[in-house]
Amino acid sequence: MRIFARAHQLPPRLAAAAIILDSGLGKAHADEQGAAATHGMATTTYPFLGRMEPAAFVRLLSRSEIALGVALAAPFVPSLLAGAALTGFAAGLLGLYLRTPGMRQEGSLRPAPQGLAVAKDVWLLGIGLGLVVEELRERDHH
Repeated sequence: MRIFARAHQLPPRLAAAAIILDSGLGKAHADEQGAAATHGMATTTYPFLGRMEPAAFVRLLSRSEIALGVALAAPFVPSLLAGAALTGFAAGLLGLYLRTPGMRQEGSLRPAPQGLAVAKDVWLLGIGLGLVVEELRERDHH
């Protein structure tokens, strides 16, 4: 596994890192009401999360986003690893979009106004998959 990111991988990694770090840092000091809202939305889509307390869930989510953001920004974190983590994170967000009522227009994949912010996260999935595919392709060539 290649240790350092290739130079052309840094712009998409840094773009994703900036957004994810901002989100994680914003959740780091969530109040009770904000934690309950975030937790409530997540448990609608992923019911098993209902076993967690809202504050604990948001704290874990915040720390996970910060860790992912740092991993993406650090060029010494292998792109295969960073890409796989980003792909998993983005897949969870897109699952939220696809499974949460009211996020999409009736009978369509097109976003409803409430789902537009989450639907846009498809670019994170593209970056993650791009990093993984490139690294696996390079590994097969050598």
